[in-house]
Amino acid sequence: MLYKTKNFLCIIFVLCLAISCSTPRPSGQTEAEILYKEALGLVEDSRFLLATEKLNSIRSKFPYSYYATHGELLQADILFKQENYVEAAAAYILFRDFHPKNKKLGYVIWKIAESFYLQLPDTFDRDLTPGHEAIKYYAELLRRFPGSEYTKDSREKIKLCNDLIQEKEKYIADFYFKTEVYDSARFRYLDIIERFHDSNLKNHSMLRVLESSLQLKDYKGCVGYYSTYKMKINKQSMPGLKKIYQTCNRLLSGAKS
Repeated sequence: MLYKTKNFLCIIFVLCLAISCSTPRPSGQTEAEILYKEALGLVEDSRFLLATEKLNSIRSKFPYSYYATHGELLQADILFKQENYVEAAAAYILFRDFHPKNKKLGYVIWKIAESFYLQLPDTFDRDLTPGHEAIKYYAELLRRFPGSEYTKDSREKIKLCNDLIQEKEKYIADFYFKTEVYDSARFRYLDIIERFHDSNLKNHSMLRVLESSLQLKDYKGCVGYYSTYKMKINKQSMPGLKKIYQTCNRLLSGAKS
């Protein structure tokens, strides 16, 4: 009975193989075009390994064909569909560099940004390098193709990346402050004020810059920062800023006398 079952399975396999081999190939003026169309069909069926084999044939047999360039982009798309985002980003960047005038360049830059965006961790306390890279390429897309279909999505993704980065920068600065490493804390808060636009974050950072200066006994710096921030900080935070300034100013005056 087992022997018959094995024979039956072998027959089915051979029949399936024969049917697949007898599937008519798409039409095309050149073998490269036919291979490319076959690869496209395989990608649509999520048969990525076979599609890659077809593209490799184009690359090895017809490297100067019109479809060789299309094949390079399709190969990058395959990597993206397989969620191999590191390899996909590298493939798209290579395509952009070698084909700077390609009519799909806007799409390619968007895909580079997407490949980095999809490498972002779920929480801000891990490596956010992919977020910085995603912002760079989304910004390039907005600069070079401002009217593209990817504009709205790119702006939204830039904001999401920035939100994560801001959270991490605040977390690091607050950590230094709480552990009394005030020089590093002040440096981080100053960088936040310079780089980011979120009003709550900037107000928090301005207060912490003065407080860090006070703790560092840099009373002159504290008074100077107050002069800079008193017209920028919101009304709710102003009393706290002024209180720190008054302490710094009193201690500065005492040091001079």
